[in-house]
Amino acid sequence: MNEHLQTLTEIRSLMERSSKFLSLSGLSGVSAGIVALIGAAVVYMRVRTDWLSVLPYEKLANYGLAQYEQVHLFLVQTAMLVLLAALGLGILFTVRKARKQGQPVWNMASRRLIWAMAVPLLAGGGVCLALLQYRLLFLTLPVTLIFYGLALLNGSKYTVRDVEYLAYCEIALGLLALFITGWSLLFWTVGFGVLHILYGMAMYWKYDRNPTHQPAA
Repeated sequence: MNEHLQTLTEIRSLMERSSKFLSLSGLSGVSAGIVALIGAAVVYMRVRTDWLSVLPYEKLANYGLAQYEQVHLFLVQTAMLVLLAALGLGILFTVRKARKQGQPVWNMASRRLIWAMAVPLLAGGGVCLALLQYRLLFLTLPVTLIFYGLALLNGSKYTVRDVEYLAYCEIALGLLALFITGWSLLFWTVGFGVLHILYGMAMYWKYDRNPTHQPAA
């Protein structure tokens, strides 16, 4: 009887692992957090108003069109560089971990994960561009946190369960930042920088350092 139960457990584990992408590296989260901290520091030095704040509504109302367009272009360029750097490092560490595990990186599980996250991210990107177009810069940073959290939550079904907890934290920070707009850069820095580093370190310590510890499905 015990042998049958063990066999069923192993079959269930194999089925779950085939449907979930479990090669995410904790170092991907750490590297993304470091890149976000660098990006936040660059933005702060360029558009700072008071300590760790960025263009609240009252300050933004005094900006002329030409000045706002300069800030708009700078933020979009910086965001793209941060995104590309974080994605590049994330892919590098994830591919390296997958090879060590002898697992394929591009399979049905990874495709489902990417698609699940892509829809909220693309929708959030469209909303952010609209907010920038209508000079609602003070809402852009909170919205990025919220949609990123929704993307993580949607994608958590196809990877380790720990991602879900990070998603809730990102959404909560974004919602809070909507009502404290003068500190939006600080919330963004905590969400994309500090939380990513803490999450990545926890994942690395829990899974990467101990290959025999299988992620919970």
